[in-house]
Amino acid sequence: MKIGIIGGTGDIGEGLAHRLSQNHEIYIGSRDKDKACETSECMIKALSEKGINAHCQGVTNQDAVDMGDIVVISVNYRHLESTIKSLTGFEDKIVVTPVNPIGKTDHFYYDPPEEGSAALAIKKMLPESAKIVGAFNNISAQKWKKLDEVLDYSVAVCGDDLQSKQIVMGLVEEVSELTAYDAGPLESSSIIESITPLILNIAKYNNMKDVGIKFY
Repeated sequence: MKIGIIGGTGDIGEGLAHRLSQNHEIYIGSRDKDKACETSECMIKALSEKGINAHCQGVTNQDAVDMGDIVVISVNYRHLESTIKSLTGFEDKIVVTPVNPIGKTDHFYYDPPEEGSAALAIKKMLPESAKIVGAFNNISAQKWKKLDEVLDYSVAVCGDDLQSKQIVMGLVEEVSELTAYDAGPLESSSIIESITPLILNIAKYNNMKDVGIKFY
């Protein structure tokens, strides 16, 4: 499968590329193509040293949209609207969002847009035929690239198109020991996104690292 990652040079995007490039063709997107190419080359080298053959290349964000069967929007929420408005070609694409709108004072808190969640805001910005799926929201950015460590978290996946949701759930379960759970329609995205500031607060106030969720 071909997967384009918008913002692929950030922590989450690069981490996803590390984990998924073993089985899929990954297009690491960036506003700066040179930066994307450098990230791709470094990743290929690092994985090769572990005996892993990575399939990825650095491209522009627009190329990531054009070349991907699935497009992951991995950008900071503050840059979400400007990034999406600069791109075209989302029609009929599966669009995955791990974006969490988070604010911070002395603690972290959920700070959603008027639509109710980042996923619902993305749906409003994109063509009607784009199939938005929320996934990977609650995994620590630092855990993605640590390939020697097992990812044994639960991943809540939400979306309004059942087939697209099932495809993304299958993608989730290819990664380490992640387990995908159907969390219902896209309206559930606000609940899922709001778990992330809770996780960050638990980590902060209890001197913990890489806190995640797991359903039993």
